[in-house]
Amino acid sequence: MSKTSDHMPTQAVILAAGFGKRMRPLTEHCPKPLLEVDGRTMLDRIFDALVEADVRDVIVNTHYLAEQVEDCCRRRKDVNIRTSYETEILETGGGVKKVLQHIDKNPFYVLNGDVIWQDFPGHAPALQGLAGTWNPEKMDLLLMVYPREKLPEGSGLQGDYEIDDAGRLQHKIGGPYVFAGPRIVSPALFDNTPEGAFSFLDLFHKAQNAGRLYGFIHQGAWHHAGTPEDLAAINAIYRNPRKMAAT
Repeated sequence: MSKTSDHMPTQAVILAAGFGKRMRPLTEHCPKPLLEVDGRTMLDRIFDALVEADVRDVIVNTHYLAEQVEDCCRRRKDVNIRTSYETEILETGGGVKKVLQHIDKNPFYVLNGDVIWQDFPGHAPALQGLAGTWNPEKMDLLLMVYPREKLPEGSGLQGDYEIDDAGRLQHKIGGPYVFAGPRIVSPALFDNTPEGAFSFLDLFHKAQNAGRLYGFIHQGAWHHAGTPEDLAAINAIYRNPRKMAAT
């Protein structure tokens, strides 16, 4: 899908500063975004998707085992990458706010550094689908969501949102959709937010309270990589195309 609007994001922030505690022992010496799915790091898979979506300017925040993340970024020659080291963890909201000085006034992607998804033929790729759904006249924040009913049994995810006919999201514990990680955000949503550490969830609530939180339902596959067992199961799916098509 080619970009057809001035509103399509051209910049992205990837959150890669966390400790990955639930993924131990795999993350004792490797940052979680550099764990591999089918022989390729999760971070490289995100870079691949951004390049496909015509995004060439990316900021990656770092903290835990930052040198390894920075090395991965330096190896990429197909995208302009700036890293933002945090001496103290600023959480997901504070980490993005720290780099706003390098973001233009237009909406941009924010992605978790451990997000894993698969695009299926016949449906818009995830990032292009988000961009095609984005409407700055009514949205401050657009989340990619995934149907809870498609999650594997025992995933432990209970659902985060319900969505109305207009695509507007309402937080609901046990709702039919889970937040899947990728999002588009307007820089203006950060106005009047705290300095230092704060959660991006605060911005979810802010946008929802203003009636400007919307959702894009991903039509491909999405995988939650919380634990080593999750990662092993995901790798098994990627090695078996039939399992991938069935998810």
